[in-house]
Amino acid sequence: MDKQFRIALENFLTKHLASRKGERYRRLKEGHGHAEQLFLRQVWWPAFCGFTDLHPEYEVKDFRDGTRFLDFAFMRHSLKLAIEIDGYGPHASQISRSQFADQWIRQNHLIIDGWKILRFSYDDVKDRPRMCEQILQQFMGRFLGREASTDVKLSYVEKEVIRFALNIGRAIKPNDVSALLDVGSRKSYQVLKAMTDKLLLKPAGGGRKCIRAYNLHEQAYAIWEKNNH
Repeated sequence: MDKQFRIALENFLTKHLASRKGERYRRLKEGHGHAEQLFLRQVWWPAFCGFTDLHPEYEVKDFRDGTRFLDFAFMRHSLKLAIEIDGYGPHASQISRSQFADQWIRQNHLIIDGWKILRFSYDDVKDRPRMCEQILQQFMGRFLGREASTDVKLSYVEKEVIRFALNIGRAIKPNDVSALLDVGSRKSYQVLKAMTDKLLLKPAGGGRKCIRAYNLHEQAYAIWEKNNH
């Protein structure tokens, strides 16, 4: 996965740098640092195995007719999601009261302009990446699940596997399914493959030939929510 991630990240940044000039180029070249790359490696990549529709250091118009940069913007169809990685360090305690207030005014104006906003602390990205990943997947399931069919009816087995995946806090493995359903390894693989074909699960880590673990697919959250209401 590390090699696949490094190649994908290099291509991702090269693509965006090639389309930028001036301050937009400088901001991406210098502003995309450790925290942002850690987020991509530990949270975004495990969740989605790619960077489609994701934009790093994305420029938006400021409410004072200037510009500001979001750590990441995810845009698909009418959805606009701003993702910010908030560090905790000396600068956080040194900003003035007016600067602190200005941060929230800026965020309010983003919301008025139609943006959804998710904020993650650096500590959570570093120490609790799976939690951050699940929040992102739940968000995507909620707001993008409408693109996929949410009329899928879940079987008892599928419900149990999804319930287990939601609670386990890591990728689900065939031996987890064997223990959960009291079935053999062959049957557990059949269940996982069938759920993958229905876009309820997806391979963890981007692998396709030898799949050892699975994460919930983005649309599984929307289907789960609909089947449990």
